[in-house]
Amino acid sequence: MDSLIDLLPELWIAAGETLYIVGLTLFFGGIGGLLVGLGLYLTRAGSILENRGVFVVLNLLVNIVRPIPFIIFLAAAQPLARTVVGTGIGNAAIIFTISLAASFAMGRIVEQNLLTVTPGVIEAARSVGAGPIRIIFTVLLPEALGPLILGYTFIFVALVDMSAVAGYVGGGGLGNFALLYGYRQFNPVVTWAAVLLIIVLVQLVQFLGNWLARKAFRR
Repeated sequence: MDSLIDLLPELWIAAGETLYIVGLTLFFGGIGGLLVGLGLYLTRAGSILENRGVFVVLNLLVNIVRPIPFIIFLAAAQPLARTVVGTGIGNAAIIFTISLAASFAMGRIVEQNLLTVTPGVIEAARSVGAGPIRIIFTVLLPEALGPLILGYTFIFVALVDMSAVAGYVGGGGLGNFALLYGYRQFNPVVTWAAVLLIIVLVQLVQFLGNWLARKAFRR
């Protein structure tokens, strides 16, 4: 217990790094996932921007990237991270790599949520002359808002999980803290302190996501 008290400043720094990593990856990965998901939905057969070629390419990319275990994807994407952000290690590299992986994972979730929108609503908008952009922003996304919020809440938990391996490429966060000061020092108290903090963080975000989703469903 004394060792945990001594490490409290480092614990709070690690918690801040986790929030920083997860927050940025949720932002960039969330935008990327929304674009991928919209692309899959809009270009599929019978949709408003049907394009078989684009759909096949996007669908293939998602199916290739999603099943790859993140620790392997992290190593495989390191050369790309070095090219894009200038380094293959540290928080910048982990944020880029998680954002890239999350874009494809979130893209599938977005596509599935958009498919829950009643086709009749889309057809009604098209019948009164609404164009694709107007349909997307005034019909499609508002109708799917509740499920989308739940989807992004789910992906937040996955991002926390991904951020735990940041230490393998020189990044920080609670996962790295637990490995460095807990597991490697044979100190389970420190490890469990990090675990409990992660659980509290996830529960708070899950509660907020559920609350926002309920508000969206009651519109």
